[in-house]
Amino acid sequence: MASTTSPDPAPKPKRRTFSPEYKLRIVAEYDAAPPGEKGAILRREQLYHSHIIEWRQARDAGAMATLTDRRTSSVRPKKAAEQAELERLRKKVARLEKDLAKRDAALEVMGKAHALLEMLSESAD
Repeated sequence: MASTTSPDPAPKPKRRTFSPEYKLRIVAEYDAAPPGEKGAILRREQLYHSHIIEWRQARDAGAMATLTDRRTSSVRPKKAAEQAELERLRKKVARLEKDLAKRDAALEVMGKAHALLEMLSESAD
């Protein structure tokens, strides 16, 4: 009888940590770049604008060495995208409910008008 062993799960990739010098260099490069090139810096370094803001604030407060790394992960943009999609769907549902309420009111008015016309046509006969 052969024993079946499950393969070891794939190791998690190690998170890259950033030195304070790296953070200062990127913040300085980002701040000096013209607006059109700032996105290229973020893409090249695989960062978000929030990283730059956080690092700039830490630099200004003199706390660059104690700033904890919050390296981007696939969860962060995915969660933001899911939240944006959820908000979009909530707005769409609210809009559809509003349209449905308007249609229900219009149908009610049409029903009353139809009943009134029937009463008038019966009395005319």
